[in-house]
Amino acid sequence: MVAVVAAVIALVVGFVAGLVVRRHRRPEARETVPQTSPLTPAVIDVLRVLHSTVIVVDASDQVVWSAPTAGALGLVRASEVSHPAMLDLVREVRREAESREVELEVARGPLGGAHLALGVRVAPLSDRHVLLLIEDRTQAQRVEDIRRDFVVNVSHELKTPVSGLTLLAEAVDEARDDSEAVHRFAGRMQVETIRLGRLVQEIVQLSRLQVGDTLDDPVLVDVVGCAQDAVEHVRLLAEDKGIRILTSFAAQAKVYGDENLVTTAIRNLVENAVNYSDNDTQVSVTVRSDADLVSVVVKDQGSGIPAGELDRIFERFYRVDAARSRRTGGTGLGLAIVKHVCANHGGEVTVWSEEGQGSTFTMRLPAASPTTPAIPDTTRKVTP
Repeated sequence: MVAVVAAVIALVVGFVAGLVVRRHRRPEARETVPQTSPLTPAVIDVLRVLHSTVIVVDASDQVVWSAPTAGALGLVRASEVSHPAMLDLVREVRREAESREVELEVARGPLGGAHLALGVRVAPLSDRHVLLLIEDRTQAQRVEDIRRDFVVNVSHELKTPVSGLTLLAEAVDEARDDSEAVHRFAGRMQVETIRLGRLVQEIVQLSRLQVGDTLDDPVLVDVVGCAQDAVEHVRLLAEDKGIRILTSFAAQAKVYGDENLVTTAIRNLVENAVNYSDNDTQVSVTVRSDADLVSVVVKDQGSGIPAGELDRIFERFYRVDAARSRRTGGTGLGLAIVKHVCANHGGEVTVWSEEGQGSTFTMRLPAASPTTPAIPDTTRKVTP
């Protein structure tokens, strides 16, 4: 950023010096540019193409020029710099005639608690004007916070099954002369190993989904076939609990995307519905399609989700009922994966739930246009 500021200042000084030379050489050709302002049209053109958000302030602390993003970010209001910290920095630079570069965190607006993380470079532009070059680093900081939280969460989640396996291995060693105890501990080790493997697999899958915002090689996907696979995957689990899975599928429902990811997302919803439902209840899986959207609706008769938890259920590793999640081998990543699968396919997932009334999760994905021939049809033939 230092180089950018130096270049801008040099350009401005060059233009001003050029104007002075031309005035002395050819008085009759003087330009009607205010002597107190270095902002010639050419300089403004330069400021407009800078990637940074630019603000120019005069001696009375009034904004004489700013990029449109300055207003959009709430940095300038009514021709004034909005944030006192930035205004103090402008006055310090004007007083000392030296550039300053700082990191600031300022409020995004007058309401709410949102903040902007800004990299601010302030430099004197002339005797009366000060230049601010501002970089919005909010998104980069958010990504870094997500990465850090993800690493912390992963470390914590992996610690539990690893510690369990360590303790079980010690127990097996101590009970080596008791075949029944060894058999029991070995069975528990197998459960922990399966849970650990599933956790690692879902962490890798979620990481891949978060890295890519779009699909690399989308194909035509039969959502009905994906739903059928998902239901069959959890049918034994449902039968063990006496849960009936009712299905209602459209004659045709196709989207462009990744078949495995769509199947995984539906399976996660159905599996959650079965795990969080009481015995001898029912779960319904519905696939609907129209000209614009394909919808997958999974409804259960479980205990429902408290209203205060609804905004958090799609977060990584978040569990409404941690004890039940441990019993069922849940990782807390299933709904986060559903959310990212839908986003990567250009869709969304929503939830309706009330305590004691069960929950309804709805995936909506853009329907494949029958007139689009660009992507080959690689769907499998499904027998209803």
